[in-house]
This record gives sequence, structure tokens and C-alpha cells, in this order.
Amino acid sequence: MIIRIKNLHLKGIIGIYEQEKLEPQDIVVNVEMDVDVQKAVISDNIADTIDYDGITERITELVAGSEYNLLETLAQKMLDIVMEDYRVLKGRVEVDKPQAIPRADSVSLCCEAKR
Repeated sequence: MIIRIKNLHLKGIIGIYEQEKLEPQDIVVNVEMDVDVQKAVISDNIADTIDYDGITERITELVAGSEYNLLETLAQKMLDIVMEDYRVLKGRVEVDKPQAIPRADSVSLCCEAKR
């Protein structure tokens, strides 16, 4: 089963330029997790599936406390959080930085991992 967290709007310090380090910027995150939830489907018990609320909170805390130069580093740290649960067979994180380039909607990058 695929679980998605869509358009998570966060703010964090990210960038290489001094003006980017002065105040938090908008960051939009999308997460996709291919998860083995067969046990949860049968039991109907939340303990048998992943805690996507917990994953969301950990990503939110990561971004709020971030002072990374590169979006690539931030995205990989998010993917590391996603992949901590052994039931996630494949994880994908897309990170958008809306104000990165003046005439573009955003700059985004994706990273993924699988077991």
C-alpha cells in the first residue's frame, strides 16, 4: 500500500546566501511510502502500521531546526526519517523551495530509497 503525505507546508532556514539565512523560508514537502500494512489491514489496529503523524512531526521538527546550506541535505535527512521504520519498503521525498528562483514556481528535488 502507498501512504502519502501531501503538500506539507513548513518553514525553515535553508540556502547558501546570507539573506536566506536571516529568516525561515517556505518549504513544501511531499512524502510517499510503500508500506507493508497487511497485518494492520487484518487487525485494524494502529499499532500494526506506520505512524505517519509521528513521521510528519519529526520532519516538521527537522525543518524548523534546520540551518542547512543545501536542499539536497535537508531532503536526505527527511528520507532517513521515513526509512527508519522497517515496514517502509520504499520511500520517496520531494522538497520544494518556492522562492528559490524569482520567475519559477519553485525549485524541487526528489530522493528515494528502497529495501
